[in-house]
Amino acid sequence: MSDMRLVVVGAAGRMGRMLIRAIHDAPGCVLSAAIERPGSPHLGQDSGLLAGLPANAVPVSDDAASAFAAADGVLDFTMPEATVAFAALAAQARIAHIVGTTGLEPPHLAALEDAARDTAIVRSGNMSLGVNLLAALVRKVAATLGTDWDIEIVEMHHRMKVDAPSGTAVLLGEAAAVGREVDLAQQRVAVRDGHTGARVPGTIGFATLRGGTVVGDHKVVFAGTGERLELAHIAEDRGLFAQGAVKAALWSRGRAPGLYSMADVLGLDGL
Repeated sequence: MSDMRLVVVGAAGRMGRMLIRAIHDAPGCVLSAAIERPGSPHLGQDSGLLAGLPANAVPVSDDAASAFAAADGVLDFTMPEATVAFAALAAQARIAHIVGTTGLEPPHLAALEDAARDTAIVRSGNMSLGVNLLAALVRKVAATLGTDWDIEIVEMHHRMKVDAPSGTAVLLGEAAAVGREVDLAQQRVAVRDGHTGARVPGTIGFATLRGGTVVGDHKVVFAGTGERLELAHIAEDRGLFAQGAVKAALWSRGRAPGLYSMADVLGLDGL
């Protein structure tokens, strides 16, 4: 089988450049296009040089539609509105769409579900093996412990992160909700300020910290009476997210249309 042709959107961003490097280092795939927004100062630049690699003769372009038509998959760590637009183009081209974009709201998620009728989409708030293994453990622990154990999710990221709580924190909250067989939207407590009263039993709390250059720290606390269980993950290198996205792309090749997760990619659903 020929190498999988992959497009990187948001190619000039920090994650975009890491994705280009991850494709370069991974067997079985090749960078077919690098896409940036119209008017970007990086248009026309060699994407290999942009990512700190040798020149690869793939110039940065703003023509996503043409790039998708000549590719097998797209890696997308952009912004919610851009991801929705790319999802429509990927569905039209029938190519796999790997979505690592965070901050997605219900309308964005609904648009991805629509697009998944026509192509394979792998979406995750975090593409790393460790975080997805953590999510599987959180689901299992939440299913085992009763609601008299309180669940709190604490996350910290660098000062430049624009969405809160992080996509990874939401991923972990969803895992806890699935374990308890509840709707996260109904049980989620994202903000506490002032005189809040006692904690409502069964809720899933989130706490957000921002500062410095932290790549990503996440901790899920199960607090019972007289004891506490804590599960944590510390990311030290953003490159692991790019590597996971490439792994997801290779896994998605030839898959039936549908909305998949990294748990599917990594075979963690049975844990």
